[in-house]
Amino acid sequence: MADIWLMRHGAYEGHRPGYHAPFDAMLTGEGREQVRRSLPLPDGIVGIVTSPVPRARQTTGLIARLTGLPIVATSRLLAEWHAPSIILGRTRDAYSPAYRAWREKRLANPSLRFEDGESLTDLHTRAGHCADFLHHNAQQHGPLLAVSHKILLGMLTRLQEGPTAFTSAASAPWPFTERRLFTTRQGCWDVQQTK
Repeated sequence: MADIWLMRHGAYEGHRPGYHAPFDAMLTGEGREQVRRSLPLPDGIVGIVTSPVPRARQTTGLIARLTGLPIVATSRLLAEWHAPSIILGRTRDAYSPAYRAWREKRLANPSLRFEDGESLTDLHTRAGHCADFLHHNAQQHGPLLAVSHKILLGMLTRLQEGPTAFTSAASAPWPFTERRLFTTRQGCWDVQQTK
């Protein structure tokens, strides 16, 4: 099986702990520099797949330009957790009481959605489809770099834990532009930290 490397995008405008970035948040100058410092890529990578979210697309575009690698696919499967619109651009101290109440119930009922956001079950299901998408593209193209977002990457690496892995995916560190090797063992996805 061809290697799949998972990478978080570079730093973006407005980032701070507990912040849910708007869809259109762009890379900062430091984010672009992080991407440059993340090179060279591991040997053998032949293409890049990416989230359509601008900060991931910018990361991918810069890598493609600096390495000459093609972008072989852009997929919404790699997009970050679709947080409810009401919290985008906000931190925990600005959450509405209704959203805070949903947060208290979401682990007990992972299929429960809040307004226009993805439920934890929705996200887990999408992460499973994303793993299949990555595997298919790696079989078709060869070793790949997949550029995505912290929570989605965390869910990919914890698929066997189910929808409630959201909590650990959100709290576990995954620094900007860090890469991890995504492998499969007996039908179960696993991840190895490398950088």
